[in-house]
Amino acid sequence: MPHDFDQAILLAPAGGHRFDGATHAAYANMVGPFGGTTGAAMLNAVLLHSERIGEPIALTVNFASPLADGAFEIEACPARTNRSTQHWQIELTQNGEVAATGSAVFAQRRETWSATEAQLPPDIPPASALRRMSQAGFPAWVSRYNMRFLPGFAPGPFTGEEQDHSISRFWVRDEPPRPLDFPSLAAICDCFFPRIFIRRRRPAPIGTVTLTTYFHADTPLLAQQGDRHVLGLARGLNFRNGYFDQTAEVWSDDGHMLASTHQMVYFKE
Repeated sequence: MPHDFDQAILLAPAGGHRFDGATHAAYANMVGPFGGTTGAAMLNAVLLHSERIGEPIALTVNFASPLADGAFEIEACPARTNRSTQHWQIELTQNGEVAATGSAVFAQRRETWSATEAQLPPDIPPASALRRMSQAGFPAWVSRYNMRFLPGFAPGPFTGEEQDHSISRFWVRDEPPRPLDFPSLAAICDCFFPRIFIRRRRPAPIGTVTLTTYFHADTPLLAQQGDRHVLGLARGLNFRNGYFDQTAEVWSDDGHMLASTHQMVYFKE
């Protein structure tokens, strides 16, 4: 049977630069679908496009309105192709109205000098040493991920007692296991719980406004990771007047940075 994630990002060519898709109940969120699958579907439209060259190095998704359950259409248009990079404009519509806009940059990577300045926190236990987080009380999409939080960095309980940081550290993979690729990595980059939930230890109405992901991995590195857990690290930098940001990193289990991601989120008191 196809993996639920592959069904959630499944697209059918609809002529020109257009593709038809639909939301999937397994990735339902509090309102509409999990934003990670929306972004992954938009990226998939470029990956499936006959004019695409190279692999993704950046994806930005702007959520213009909540996406309803049901069918949608994605239009992915190449804006410019250079020697090594290709720039895309992406638009997702539903019932004739724009629900999300975005852009993507693809590139043909060449082997060069490489280095990683970001550093992992010390003493990270392996995923096998931690228990999977309970999915009770969470939206459906949470059950599609096997999340194992490090001690002291779990998303709950909601006590209402504000803490002095919004840091999360956890291992995560698709559930059931699925080999990592660019769409699933893009979705994982949105699976971090809202920073305001972590900081204030209580729920609040929220909505991601814009999400940008930078892909540091290439296809061989993703293939090397397979279907094992990846490590997610996230924190908020600022909470102010109804909006907060989040910066996050995703690492392989052998210490390679796979992606970094940044988003701005609306919240309501």
